[in-house]
Amino acid sequence: MYQEKLIELFEKWSGEKSIKVTPLAQSGSDRKYFRMTSETKSALGVYNNDSKENLAFIEFTKHFLKKGMRVPQIYVEEPTLDIYLLEDLGDMTLFAYLTEQKKTAEFSDDLRIMYRKVIKELPRFQVVAGEDLNYSLCYPRSSFDKTSMMWDLNYFKYYFLKLAQISFDEQALENDFLVLTDYLLETEHQYFLYRDFQSRNIMIKNEEVYFIDYQGGRRGALQYDLASLLYDAKAEIPQKERDALLEFYIDQLENYTLVERDEFRAYFSGYVMIRIMQAMGAYGFRGFYEKKAHFLASIPYALENLSNVLTKLDLPIELPTLIPVLSELVNSEKLKQIGVNRKKLVVSVNSFSYKRGIPVDESGHGGGFDFDCRALHNPGRYDEYKQLTGRDLKVIEFLNKEEDVKLFLENVTTLVEQSVEKYLERDFDHLTINFGCTGGQHRSVYSAEYMARHLRNKYNIKVELRHREQEMKR
Repeated sequence: MYQEKLIELFEKWSGEKSIKVTPLAQSGSDRKYFRMTSETKSALGVYNNDSKENLAFIEFTKHFLKKGMRVPQIYVEEPTLDIYLLEDLGDMTLFAYLTEQKKTAEFSDDLRIMYRKVIKELPRFQVVAGEDLNYSLCYPRSSFDKTSMMWDLNYFKYYFLKLAQISFDEQALENDFLVLTDYLLETEHQYFLYRDFQSRNIMIKNEEVYFIDYQGGRRGALQYDLASLLYDAKAEIPQKERDALLEFYIDQLENYTLVERDEFRAYFSGYVMIRIMQAMGAYGFRGFYEKKAHFLASIPYALENLSNVLTKLDLPIELPTLIPVLSELVNSEKLKQIGVNRKKLVVSVNSFSYKRGIPVDESGHGGGFDFDCRALHNPGRYDEYKQLTGRDLKVIEFLNKEEDVKLFLENVTTLVEQSVEKYLERDFDHLTINFGCTGGQHRSVYSAEYMARHLRNKYNIKVELRHREQEMKR
């Protein structure tokens, strides 16, 4: 029903008939996104049955736009139906950009420049855009206060420590939680806290950075969002780069407010700790409790981050129970087995021509998927597309308009995701996905490109993409 209402809203806004509606992959929330296109316009359609969260996002967006922040435009909203239309910023998240850059270098100059662009904008969000924000809209809390912190710490305790079977004295740990939160709240915490300022919530378009998913924002300390960005588990930022970016952030912050650098760094370490514990609570809930294996794959990265923090931790408070518990986590053989010894799933995505047969499975495992694209409308029938491939914009636009292509990819994605998640759960190490068409040039290439991009964005896996017939022409 909500998809039909979104189409109606899109067609009313655009004044044109919708020609393609593509569901986007969900992440950790229940919000549903659709890329919607007509003859000349496009937008993201959003459905979220949490009306308070919708209100916070929409009003925050309007406020940020007035302040000149790079956030998506809201084209139209229908609050009674919990739907709205957003500017489409594309598919390139900072995480996707980082993943691509890391194929050639651990942390390239281009990646360093992009992170500096992000960090340059962060104090503007926190200080300038946050100073007259309507914090009464914040949901579920108006500030990252003691209650919010204790929620996160107990989330970590019950969904990670207990499920990972780490022993602890509950009252003694609770006492340390209280000491830690009291300390963290000693620093100024009247700024805008984005809450989930991480690489998947930052978009890159035309070499500029844009920001999304700030509906959980509230008042808080400056250090938390920086901790979220620099200790984003799967980003794997080298520690020396984190240290340099921390100093760059403080330099930028000094343009807006006075900073005592040593004090800022001390509180920063504490906020890194609480952010990592919050993230590990989420990994435990999604992984141990809900049995979603790709969340378990994030645990080794979080443990490595935690190890780095503990090595150089210098807090002016005593945490006699919490620190040993965190140290036990870092050294847990069980968690090392879940993480370090887990084979990384490799997914081989191939396009091919049926004239030359289905690609040989070089992994030796056999199985996987062979999807036949020949039932789809073929751009190769038309002279203007004959010399192009499924990677060229004109062919992409042609196939994007085809309803049968949309349905085909929706069905394929459902099947592939089911296998990927089971393969991760069972610690398999290889899956092959082949897309074939008549010439291996248009439909199969387009489909393989789509699938590789989708899997890279959604899962912590290695995706190998190959266009066999195009390689033969080189």
